[in-house]
Amino acid sequence: MARQIAFSLPEFSYGFHIVTDLVLGQLGALPATGMVHLFIKHTSAGLTINENADPTVLKDFKTFFADWIPERYAKFVHTDEGPDDMPAHIKASVVGHAVTIPITNHQLNLGIWQGIYLCEFRYHGGRRKLVATIID
Repeated sequence: MARQIAFSLPEFSYGFHIVTDLVLGQLGALPATGMVHLFIKHTSAGLTINENADPTVLKDFKTFFADWIPERYAKFVHTDEGPDDMPAHIKASVVGHAVTIPITNHQLNLGIWQGIYLCEFRYHGGRRKLVATIID
């Protein structure tokens, strides 16, 4: 059996943000075993799982992505929505739009150093809409 929950995260600044607790707050009681599939309904933000303990990891992700896929790249054609828009689309495609996490003993079965990241690639992306599908 499956159930779906649609919710929004608050607006975050450009960068990488650990949102595990915010997501858990929306899911309600989890089954004993199963899977949670999280999907972000946007083309300029992404979801991933990574380090949740050292905040310098978040800063390094932001620095690397900004250097790797720069704004104002001279060959971009899609520029009507600002200098952060086309880079945001590319970054979101690289990171991905979904994560799937096993459920064990009514909890997300993340590793001890893992957290769910919202990867916000716009300076003013607004509230991001997510859909969680819980399968038991």
